[in-house]
Amino acid sequence: MKTKIAVIGCTHAGTAAITGMARLYPDAQITVFERNDNISFLSCGIALHVGGVVKNADGLFYSSPQQLADLGVTTLMRHDVMNIDTEAKTLQARNLATGEEITHSYDKLVVTTGSWPIVPQMDGINLENVVLCKNFNHAQTIIEKAKTANRISVIGAGYIGVELVEAFEMLGKEVTLIDNMDRILYKYLDKELTDVTEQALVERGVQLALDQTVTSFTGDENGKVTTVITTAGEYETDLVVLCIGFRPNTDLLKGKVDMLPNGAILVDEYMHTSDPDIFAAGDSCAVHYNPTGEHAYIPLATNAVRMGTLVARNLLEPTIKYMGTQGTSGLKIYDYNIGSTGMTETAALAAGMNVKIVTILDNYRPEFMPTYEPVTLKVVYEAETGRILGAQVISKIDLTQSINTLSVCIQNRMTMDELSFVDFFFQPHYNKPWNLLNQAGLQAV
Repeated sequence: MKTKIAVIGCTHAGTAAITGMARLYPDAQITVFERNDNISFLSCGIALHVGGVVKNADGLFYSSPQQLADLGVTTLMRHDVMNIDTEAKTLQARNLATGEEITHSYDKLVVTTGSWPIVPQMDGINLENVVLCKNFNHAQTIIEKAKTANRISVIGAGYIGVELVEAFEMLGKEVTLIDNMDRILYKYLDKELTDVTEQALVERGVQLALDQTVTSFTGDENGKVTTVITTAGEYETDLVVLCIGFRPNTDLLKGKVDMLPNGAILVDEYMHTSDPDIFAAGDSCAVHYNPTGEHAYIPLATNAVRMGTLVARNLLEPTIKYMGTQGTSGLKIYDYNIGSTGMTETAALAAGMNVKIVTILDNYRPEFMPTYEPVTLKVVYEAETGRILGAQVISKIDLTQSINTLSVCIQNRMTMDELSFVDFFFQPHYNKPWNLLNQAGLQAV
């Protein structure tokens, strides 16, 4: 008998799981339910598309229903799953084009429903030109509305918000960046690095409205937004883009599998939920956060594709364990290349951890070379053991791969002592005899 596999959501995690299962289990009957009219959109490319760096949005799609069909997968586009009966192992879905409802049975269910932008409930939130930033349709809306908008307000100073601010500023717009924290990129970088990034924005005319919370929006007689009102002031605007954060899309399984309080599904190291026949992956899930050893909600495409791939590998029997994550990420803003992994000093102290830091300020290669650029590397580690917990780097030269190296160090619970004498190459074109990472370890010792 063929194994019947149902997949809800053709997200990054979903696409990885589907393609993996189709190759590993060619006799399985795989049915995908997707409420949108497109799949596999790389939302990390929205700012690049808005700014005109990526001219053709087609390049931001890496799969299609036809490609899945070629693998023998049935993809039901514009089908919204309304209910899951975990006892009967059935789900109910509605065809959004026709209104027809169907019941579908499964042997294994894969939930990769992703996340959705947080939308605060406040006066004016439904005014025209207050838009979200997540999927392809959002990207098209933002591009179209930005053509006639001179003043643009971006709410939320995380990666997506900051990247959009850069894109809008480079299009010649008057841009205001609003956030309730007192600095940008708060989750990813400590103050030494965010100060540099903020200065780059301010020098280009971006207005930073930090340490204040949006309370409402007002509009004109046509229902278009005209003003953002915060706890500290008012900002005239033609377009508002909400980039406040994301919440897991898991209402379908509430009360049916174990979750974090925010609704993120808990999975074991083989991607099982608390129901042995239901797997989950991606932004709908919590991850195992290696710096603390606890569950955390870190919606990143990299986590999603790894977890989706593991669903395929572990579907019929436990095979490969999930290694957890450090939340490693990178960002390019103007001339600066930025990378981050694990805990910031701010996050570690807020968690009550006893930590020390090392900050390296140096030129990335020897001063006898024709040119060289400064780099800032910060490493956070446990005071008692020296175990590396996190790191950040910023430079006009791309040294972000050093953060991938430190991610591996955190993954393997390495100490600063060990980092001091790891074997790294030296070549004057690229670095100094003592690599930056060695320097960080030695300074701690």
